Amino acid sequence: MTDLHLYDDALARSFEPFALTRPFGEMRAGIALGRARWERALNVTASGFIGAEHLRDFEEAGAPPASGELRAGSIVANSRCIVPLGWSAQDADVWTCDGAVAAVRTASAVGAAALADGARALETLRGAGTRVVDIPGRWVGAVWELITQLVPQLREDIDAMGPHLTCELPAGAIVIGGGRVCVEKGATVEPQVVFDVTNGPILVRRGASVRAFTRLVGPCAVLENASVLGDRVYGCSIGEFSVIRGEISETIVLGHANKGHDGFVGHSYLGRWVNLGAGTITSNLKNTYGSVQLWTPAGVRDTGTSKLGSMIGDHAKTGIGTRLTTGTVIGAGANVFGTEMPPKYVPPFSWADGRELSDFRLPKFLDIATRVMSRRSVELSERGRRALSAAHAKSRSA
Repeated sequence: MTDLHLYDDALARSFEPFALTRPFGEMRAGIALGRARWERALNVTASGFIGAEHLRDFEEAGAPPASGELRAGSIVANSRCIVPLGWSAQDADVWTCDGAVAAVRTASAVGAAALADGARALETLRGAGTRVVDIPGRWVGAVWELITQLVPQLREDIDAMGPHLTCELPAGAIVIGGGRVCVEKGATVEPQVVFDVTNGPILVRRGASVRAFTRLVGPCAVLENASVLGDRVYGCSIGEFSVIRGEISETIVLGHANKGHDGFVGHSYLGRWVNLGAGTITSNLKNTYGSVQLWTPAGVRDTGTSKLGSMIGDHAKTGIGTRLTTGTVIGAGANVFGTEMPPKYVPPFSWADGRELSDFRLPKFLDIATRVMSRRSVELSERGRRALSAAHAKSRSA
């Protein structure tokens, strides 16, 4: 059996606020994690990931462990390449995407330490084989591209996956437009839910629940065991076990997140275990209609897009009535509250009362994370505690 290892190169390791707590292969692009896309295309289960040292103890359901030695003949795939869900890979020695090498089959055994800093090009690992296959996918070159590419990615993903699922239109559903509606068997959709597929398809996976008087506007996906409680949901990917209420548009919810109350969220990315307090609002458009600036580890960058909301890291939380300005970045584990608008960049594991920042002490953070996760019947294991502790230490040493 071929081993598959997902490789975070140096660029992927800069995609904050998410890179502090997870490898990029465990980020959702469209409706699927990057790792799952590679697994589906190659018909293998990932053996490991090659990422930053502080992620060595990363643990999550379905995710592989950090890689050790890579056997000869292993496939090493760049996690920034978003593989189409409808594409099956032919056997090859090199896989390219848009002219760049996306994956290689290793010529000989190699230790993961050789890729430890993310600087090594995959081309240096390839063998002498000449079989090259092109992937009709796309690259993620900046963290905000997960949002700017979301709508076309959703269209592609739902069109690729929908026909392979057992779907049925629920009684009492209202359909507007001629696009595809795929409600998988095992989903619960109450009467008077509106499916607007004028501009794209809609997918509701098994175990998901959509309450009456919700308006889903395609392209849109509500994934396994997620709950949508009402209002307008447009161009979103709602991850598993998330709870969503209120208007939300062109946003990815990684999973296990809670936005259970009113408040607009647009053109944003919510990491895993994020909780937004009632009335939390994100701005996604500047009053000048100009290009949005976003904090990155390399400095503030011009995103080239006029619509961008907030990037909110894993385990971050906002208090009731929190207002986030256009292009806000909230670090992993931060707790944001108060009557004053927080700064555009809130460092990870911060206790942010408006613009006043202090440290969120690690023992208290871990105690809260344990309680939050247990409410969804997920245990924060000892390994998981080590991973979050390493992320906390990394944030303090940066």
